[in-house]
Amino acid sequence: MKKINLKIILSILLTLFLIIIVGIWVLPQKIGDVRPALLPAIKKEAILNSPTESGAPLTVPPGFVINYFSDSTPGARDLQLSPGGIMLVSMPGEGKIVALPDHDKNGVADEVRIIAQFLRKPHGLAFFQDKLFVAEENQVSRYLWDENNQSATFEKKLFDLPSGGRHTSRTIAISKSGQLLVSLGSSCDTCFEKHPFIAAVIASDVEGTRPRVYAKGLRNAVFIKFDDKGSLWGTEMGRDFLGDNLPPDEINIIEDGGDYGWPVCYGDQDYDAKFGQRDSNYCSNTKSPIFKLPAHVAPLGLNFFEGDLLVALHGSWNSTVPVGYKVVRLKLKDLSNIQMEDFITGFTVEGSKNVIGRPVDLEFGLDGSLYISDDKAGAVYRMTPI
Repeated sequence: MKKINLKIILSILLTLFLIIIVGIWVLPQKIGDVRPALLPAIKKEAILNSPTESGAPLTVPPGFVINYFSDSTPGARDLQLSPGGIMLVSMPGEGKIVALPDHDKNGVADEVRIIAQFLRKPHGLAFFQDKLFVAEENQVSRYLWDENNQSATFEKKLFDLPSGGRHTSRTIAISKSGQLLVSLGSSCDTCFEKHPFIAAVIASDVEGTRPRVYAKGLRNAVFIKFDDKGSLWGTEMGRDFLGDNLPPDEINIIEDGGDYGWPVCYGDQDYDAKFGQRDSNYCSNTKSPIFKLPAHVAPLGLNFFEGDLLVALHGSWNSTVPVGYKVVRLKLKDLSNIQMEDFITGFTVEGSKNVIGRPVDLEFGLDGSLYISDDKAGAVYRMTPI
C-alpha cells in the first residue's frame, strides 16, 4: 500500500514539474511580444520589408526601407510634427497625446513621453505659432508648447464641440493665415443631424472666435489637409449597407460654403434612394468629389508627396471581401484624370482575411522621412530613402 502511494506521489510531482516547465517555455511565447506579425521577435530597428516569419512584410516603393519608429503607442492616430521636429501622436482610446523624441537620431524613438492625458478621445493635433491645438471629442483647446522640454501646458479652451454618436474623432487643420478648421464626423450612418456642426467642417480663428459652419454634407471627413496653394483637401467615408460596391469613398477639395451631399446624396451627386429623403434634384446643387475611391476602403490620413497625394486606406469592415489596408498614391498631374497606384502594402496576409495592421495618418519629418501611424498594431513606422 505504501509503495502504491509513493508511486502516485511521484507521478503527481512529475506531472507538476512538466506543467511548470511547459509554462516557463510557452507563456513568454504567448504574451512576451504582443506586436503584430510584421516582424519576428527581434530588434525594432529591423527592416520591415525584409523576409519575416509571418510572410507578411510591408512592401514599399523601390529605393525606400521602412522600420518601426515606435511599437508602444496603442491606438496611434493623428501624427503632428512639432516646430523642432519632434513627432507627436494622439491616442484617443488612451486619452493621451504623446511625443516620440529620437534624441540619438538613429531613426527609432527613444521614449514615449506623455504630453497630455486624461483627455476625452483626443484626436486632432496642429501647431500654429509654436502653440499646440488639440481637438477632443467635446472641445478644441490650445496649449503652450515647450520644445526644449517637449512638454505642453494647457492655456485655454477655445470652444465646445457637440459629442456622442457613431463618429467621435475631430481633426484640425490651420491655414497659413491662421484660419482654424475642425472636421466632425456624423453621429449616424444616414440621418439628418440635429446640430449643424456635426457631419461638417467648422471654422474659426486661432482664438476660437465665433465658430461657424465652413462646409456641410460630409459624413465622415476624418482627416483634412491644406496644400501649398491654400486649398483644403479631405478624405471622406461613404455610408454603409449598400453592398460591396456602393457608395464610393471620396477625396474632396473642401470649399467654404460647400454642400457635399450627405445624407441625401453620395458619390458624384448620386441620389441615395434607400435613404429616400428630399427630392433627387437636391443632389444637382452639391459638390462632386475630386476623386472617387473604391467603396469601404475607409480613407484617413493624407499628405502631399512630389506633387502627388498619399492616402492611408484604413480598411473595410462592411464588405464581404476585405478592401483597403494600404497606403496609395494619387497622381495629381491631371486633376480630371487622377490615377491611383499602391504605395505601401502588406498590412494583410496575402490570400487571407488576416489583418495585421491598419494605416491611419501620414506625416513627414524634417529630414523627409515619412511616418505612418497604425492604430491596430499600436505602432508608428518610418519610411526613408536607402
